[in-house]
Amino acid sequence: MLFVKAEPAENLVVRGARVLDPVEGVEAVLDVRVDAGVIAAIGAGLDTNEHRVVDGTGLVLAPAFVDPHVHLRTPGREDEETIASGTAAAAAGGYCAILAMPNTDPIVDSAAVLSSLAENARAEAVIPVGFLAAISKGQAGAELTEMGELADAGAAGFTDDGRPVVSPGLMRRALQYSPVAGRRVAVHCEEPTLTRGAQMHEGIVSAELGFTGYPSVGESVMVERDLSLAGYEAQPIHLMHLSARESIEALSRAQAGGVAATGEVTPHHLCLTDEDVRSLDANVKMNPPLRGTEDRAALIEALRDGTICAIATDHAPHARHEKDVPFEEAPFGVTGLETAFAALNTHLVAPGLIALSTLLERMSAGPARAFGLEPPRIAVGAPANLVLLDTGSAWRVLEDDFRSRSANSWLLGQTLKGRVRLTVAAGRIVFEG
Repeated sequence: MLFVKAEPAENLVVRGARVLDPVEGVEAVLDVRVDAGVIAAIGAGLDTNEHRVVDGTGLVLAPAFVDPHVHLRTPGREDEETIASGTAAAAAGGYCAILAMPNTDPIVDSAAVLSSLAENARAEAVIPVGFLAAISKGQAGAELTEMGELADAGAAGFTDDGRPVVSPGLMRRALQYSPVAGRRVAVHCEEPTLTRGAQMHEGIVSAELGFTGYPSVGESVMVERDLSLAGYEAQPIHLMHLSARESIEALSRAQAGGVAATGEVTPHHLCLTDEDVRSLDANVKMNPPLRGTEDRAALIEALRDGTICAIATDHAPHARHEKDVPFEEAPFGVTGLETAFAALNTHLVAPGLIALSTLLERMSAGPARAFGLEPPRIAVGAPANLVLLDTGSAWRVLEDDFRSRSANSWLLGQTLKGRVRLTVAAGRIVFEG
């Protein structure tokens, strides 16, 4: 279930944009008219009477984005992010919906906590937001949450993100209960006995820098376990923030064998490698870590061929003082909502590594389907969830321009190509830039 504050819907015409919806098979210069928040007509020379007109000449109009992996830090760390600031950041990034992680303080492991979040979202959320609930109570990995009760309270899915579900028995029971709850299970795949004390990817760079390494098998061995359990129980499973070549190979084999498994990848894992850690910038420290060149290539190929269906930012805000420390003392995590499209357009589309249409699908319909949500689409009768993109516009990433309360971005000071000019979510204009 998604929650958002109720506001009037728009009457809008976007005129003369290159309309690009890879799922609907639309790619043409057209007008799109929105009546009371619903797409009413698509064509040339549409009537604009009593409608606001937006000139889309030279721009791309696409289905707005869906982010299935966001940390809103609420409740507990509102100094880093709130529902209001996080959803405003998402709107600026072209998103029409996001899913928030449960590793907050308190953890979202009860209907009472979830209901409080839903109430806050109805008052503050700029765009629709869903809340995933924890798989285990306290994310301690010992006892299942009341999954049915949480689903009834509006949980959008279940995950212990931030921690793996170490117990195979508990993971199996979560998969067994997921169809009863009617929600997907999403997993953070990490074998903690292989990653304890790790600061970055295990390889030549970690050896040269003297940091404890996180081996790729520390991820892939848990990927294989969880895929095996999902296959045995014949239940869907979603693999979060994949980073390793071996994990991609395991996911591909499982999909070929009939397992209903989906996977996501982040912009930073698609754009960077462990070589970037040589800067010792704490804003390139994340879990899972940046991997090697072969891993990055495998992730890009999996995104291109559909093995990975979703791009997720894993937006993880941190206060300045937390990141302004030596690399080994800094927490894991980076922000990404406001820069995802531009970063990927710059690093993947512009160099010809993937097509723009592929990027748009993996940021929109792909993640929506992975969690059983209605995909945004440009079709008559569909709710207006639209993003207007200037793919050729260059801009510099500056801390003062962020709508997020935190600015721990790996892109600070860099010049990117591609800007969000307009976001329409749930039939309302939520961002203009």
